[in-house]
Amino acid sequence: MAKSLARSKELFSEAQRFLPGGVNSPVRAFRGVGGTPLFIEKGEGASIWDADGNRYIDYVLSWGPLLLGHAHPAVVAALNEQAARGTSFGAPTTLETQLAEVVLALMPGLEQVRFVNSGTEATMSALRLARAYSGRNKIVKFSGCYHGHADMLLVQAGSGVATLGLPDSPGVPESATASTLTAEYNDLDNIKALFAAHGDDIAAVIVEPVAGNMGLVLPEPGYLEGLRKLTSEHGALLIFDEVMTGFRVAPGGAQGLWGIDPDLTCLGKVIGGGLPVGAYAGKRTIMQTVAPAGPMYQAGTLSGNPLAMAAGLTTLQTAFAENTSSADQNTAFGQAAKLAETLTDGMRGLAEETGVSLQTGSVGTMFGCYFLRAPGQRITSYATAKQYADTQRYARFFWAMVERGVYLAPSQFEAGFVSSAHGEAEIAATLAAAREALLLIRDG
Repeated sequence: MAKSLARSKELFSEAQRFLPGGVNSPVRAFRGVGGTPLFIEKGEGASIWDADGNRYIDYVLSWGPLLLGHAHPAVVAALNEQAARGTSFGAPTTLETQLAEVVLALMPGLEQVRFVNSGTEATMSALRLARAYSGRNKIVKFSGCYHGHADMLLVQAGSGVATLGLPDSPGVPESATASTLTAEYNDLDNIKALFAAHGDDIAAVIVEPVAGNMGLVLPEPGYLEGLRKLTSEHGALLIFDEVMTGFRVAPGGAQGLWGIDPDLTCLGKVIGGGLPVGAYAGKRTIMQTVAPAGPMYQAGTLSGNPLAMAAGLTTLQTAFAENTSSADQNTAFGQAAKLAETLTDGMRGLAEETGVSLQTGSVGTMFGCYFLRAPGQRITSYATAKQYADTQRYARFFWAMVERGVYLAPSQFEAGFVSSAHGEAEIAATLAAAREALLLIRDG
């Protein structure tokens, strides 16, 4: 019997009266898979429940922040305790210093951090800082890498823009993107050409070290090392956007996993434990340019608010056995990473068994799964994602999984996530559902 989504449909219809498109972030509208978005009532552990009472194993996890799963008791306790003391003061608190200390201990290449309220704030602030520090104007980003919705970054932005099939965005003046150069991810020759033409005026290169907004795309061997070498040679800053990968791919982020030392790093998601948060961090000499230590201005009323700091601090301490950089499987992070690997290994086996063309893989607690238009195709960039990804098949798979109690990202161009609340039973149930769904797609 098909799941009833009647209540979600009613709620979506009502929401469209008051909210543009019925949602507060575009990908939630399910345009990438069709149909009506699920309205979620609650979450606990690895599961969520929709407004119709249907339960799902959740691999979206609020798009990444919930490394410990939904409503983790330690996080809930920390939030309750802090809320009773006050939710915001607009003044310094010790929680800010404590979280900063843990973040810097886990990512040893970072020396100072400034907390903000979102990933968009983090990236736009880091790029302003790069321009202020270097005295240069141009920035380089990569097609399909999403760094938030600041005007200068809505150029070949992937994610929701790719899902919706929109141009970069109306409302962004040409002057806002005039100093933004775009290169192809995983193509060093492409960015070498940009440096040859504009090297003296490139302030920074910003990159998702693991692309998670065109699906999950790993860096090719030597690619990140090549970016580090090029930026150093030309006096430009290298900025790692680890809003998604930070504390998701490894305790030290992608920079720890690949042994790269960027100049600046953008963080978010996990460091707020599910509350709104962002941060930019880097070398002390660069961060001292930020006001009030230096002349580059950036401020925020709710930056470092105690609720987000308490949730983030508790999350990191719980996931990584407090102030260690261990990825041991006995830590909460290590357990989740092992399960992500088990999930993608299982999906790879199911693809072989059913004859459905898939590209799947994981890194740390992140995973991705592309449906390919033909066997033998390989996605390594935004261009190849647009060319080879079979979004119609993914949409059919998505709804077949919903019907079987599994909630995946409602877009082919988004990564998935595993939490420490998932267990072997959830992975087994997911793979059993996936087998049925793949057979349905193959035979349908």
